[in-house]
Amino acid sequence: MRRRLAAPDDGLFEVAGAPPAHGGGGSAGSLTDAAHAAAPLAVRMRPRSLDELVGQPQLRAPGSPLRQLVEGDRPMSLLLWGPPGTGKTTIASILSRQTGRRFVEVSAVAAGVKEVRAAIDGARAELVRSGRETVLFVDEVHRFSKAQQDALLPGVENRWVTLVAATTENPSFSVISPLLSRSLLLRLESLTDDDIREVVERAVADERGLAGRFLLDDEAREHIVRLAGGDARRSLTYLEAAAGAAQTTVRTTGEPADDGPTPITLETAEAAADRAAVRYDRDGDQHYDVVSAFIKSVRGSDADAALHYLARMIEAGEDPRFIARRLMILASEDIGLADPTALPTAVAAAQTVQLIGMPEAQLTLAHATVALAVAPKSNAVTTAIGAALADVRAGKVGAVPPHLRDAHYGGAKKLGHGVGYKYSHDEPFGIAEQQYAPDVVADAAYYRPTELGAEGAVKQRWERIRSIIRGTGPAGVDPSSAPRANR
Repeated sequence: MRRRLAAPDDGLFEVAGAPPAHGGGGSAGSLTDAAHAAAPLAVRMRPRSLDELVGQPQLRAPGSPLRQLVEGDRPMSLLLWGPPGTGKTTIASILSRQTGRRFVEVSAVAAGVKEVRAAIDGARAELVRSGRETVLFVDEVHRFSKAQQDALLPGVENRWVTLVAATTENPSFSVISPLLSRSLLLRLESLTDDDIREVVERAVADERGLAGRFLLDDEAREHIVRLAGGDARRSLTYLEAAAGAAQTTVRTTGEPADDGPTPITLETAEAAADRAAVRYDRDGDQHYDVVSAFIKSVRGSDADAALHYLARMIEAGEDPRFIARRLMILASEDIGLADPTALPTAVAAAQTVQLIGMPEAQLTLAHATVALAVAPKSNAVTTAIGAALADVRAGKVGAVPPHLRDAHYGGAKKLGHGVGYKYSHDEPFGIAEQQYAPDVVADAAYYRPTELGAEGAVKQRWERIRSIIRGTGPAGVDPSSAPRANR
């Protein structure tokens, strides 16, 4: 018999009836009860023990904190951080099942403070009445406000519940410190392709899954593995869709004639899932990770990798103006004068994005991305302004030399302003030998050009100009006569 906690949202919290014997069959709850014949394949194939869990070897190792927690039945709240489809919900289910605890699930998307308190009050009442502990699973805990997370603290501190909170975002930024300090943080990694193959092959053969009724072609399997992107749940969703498509084909065509398994071909898998659903949260960690990888790929001159990350941002719905702004910054920061056309290219791309919008602007963003990726690189401008700023912040801000001061107002010359100033256009080569910087930084050499790309010619010219200005080089040598460096 099923009971429901008193909560305004029907179905938000489900509580099972009497528990089974410890270690036998697992505790009843929303996850377990969902594993009926009509449940999604990903739910039916949810691992029932740590030994069935695929991937995460660091968590399943003998003596690991998670194994001690599950097998030793130790009361400890968990904070599970990892990408989607890596086993966070599964670990909560295993903890509930193997320890015989009651399972209550809360979605951070739908629940509020009132619902959280109701769940904890129900767990406390159950503990007092029967001594049975409760696993409170909070999915997407990073979506909870501070007040909602605060509401979890009494239950965690008093161990009225064993909290298992799942998040795809960095808990250091999305979970309050009191909750972090009271929970064991476990980091889950994306599953490898081999892990996903194991998940798919197990689902094809397992009685809870497709039970051997389908024959999955190698090419179809690899297509599903590739589309999954390290997400086990996604791989099973694609597999289930492909199996449904294969069944439909059999009913339509009358094949196969024999009673053997129904084939799932590459064409069937492709038709069932024509492209991967891109995993990307514009407000979360992956936003920053993908953007960082995009910038570093362009800086590293890998046009292919840069295009990959650009495609991920486009598919995720990233604001194209944001991408264009990042390219403009990179043009100055990482290319500079090594290719003077880089910044105009990035600016033109930003203007085009503004004028024509998406989806056509994706061509312009790709154009600019490739142009900047293959351009010669130099951070000489970046380090130059960094060094100049460091001197200013260190207090090296001497007086402006008198001959450079404004002399356009009455009485300025009496103060010595402008006296002795040499007008550059009256000097040979348009360059005057005189001091421009304050005394405290008169010998500073901030801009140190490289010999990469067009900056090689800039370097030779700048060295001659600097020697004329500071009076350290041979007189009568035209700076522009320096041989141009190879680009």
